[in-house]
Amino acid sequence: MAKNLKGKELGIGINQRFEDGSGNILHGEDLTTDAWYYYWIENIKGVNIRFNTRRNYNERYAKNIRPLIGGMLLKDIKPLHCQNVLNQMASRYSNSMIDQTRLVMRMMFDSAVENELLAKNPVTKSVKCTSGKKAKAMRALTIEEQKLFLKIIKGTSSYNQYALLLQTGLRTGEMIGLRWADVDFDKRILHIRRTMEYQQSTGRWTIGEPKTKNSVRDVPLTQEAINILKAQKEKLASQEIISAEFADHVFLCKHGTPTKNSTYDSKLSYYCDKAGIERFSMHVLRHTFATRCIEGGMRPKTLQMILGHSSIAVTMNLYVHVTDEEKAKEVKNIEKTLKII
Repeated sequence: MAKNLKGKELGIGINQRFEDGSGNILHGEDLTTDAWYYYWIENIKGVNIRFNTRRNYNERYAKNIRPLIGGMLLKDIKPLHCQNVLNQMASRYSNSMIDQTRLVMRMMFDSAVENELLAKNPVTKSVKCTSGKKAKAMRALTIEEQKLFLKIIKGTSSYNQYALLLQTGLRTGEMIGLRWADVDFDKRILHIRRTMEYQQSTGRWTIGEPKTKNSVRDVPLTQEAINILKAQKEKLASQEIISAEFADHVFLCKHGTPTKNSTYDSKLSYYCDKAGIERFSMHVLRHTFATRCIEGGMRPKTLQMILGHSSIAVTMNLYVHVTDEEKAKEVKNIEKTLKII
């Protein structure tokens, strides 16, 4: 995980007035790309972007943009320099990661143009790279793997968390951020209103809004999900230590605080090895839930609302392989009916 970028680390010490926010140096001849990025992410984007988005922008800048153009004067950046940033990523990164890097450059230079620091944006339409590594297809557990996984984790401290994701398709941060006020047992609904993530750099939990406006949603609960939540409620009732700060949270570890996002992934690797199945990430549990829904005949539009996807296109792009398989099965089932000769 990329750490937060600091002014001193970005080399803007020589422009102390700029770091202090007086604004006089913004039109100076010695303004570097590093200095501008720091100002842009801290003061222009500021609190208008979510923590995860800021982290991703910082990671792309630190790993891919800064090494090549960070020390250059802002006024000297040309399209060929931006193109080189993307070209250097082609053999090691996916197209989506390359696109995100291009987006960061385009936005920061757009802002420089708006603030009259540049005459035009060097990230032109021709600056692009489509020869990145093909992203791996999202994996979903088979029914047999899912049964084996649940059998292996039965009785462990994280069983309720993993099992709930397989019943609801929540994102990890959404599950960690659940509070009992979000659980409506009578209406059999989960209200998704926030996400939580542990910041290793600060040692604190960040609580924010879900990923997109569509992610603020109500998720219907299966009977199994209700059973899991009731079991969790009983578990907490007998727990001796619960932090007052997180007393209303659904999932807490033995120390009475939420479990870090990374810890869930680490535990998954251990359980996968124990079960003898290929290792997978937390997001695979969400994908597995969605796959079971499609296999069960759920309409993609309904699934989109449950998962909180921004559009039906996102849902269909992720699960088109499942629907193709289901179509083939359906045709095979009526093969005899279609045969009239």
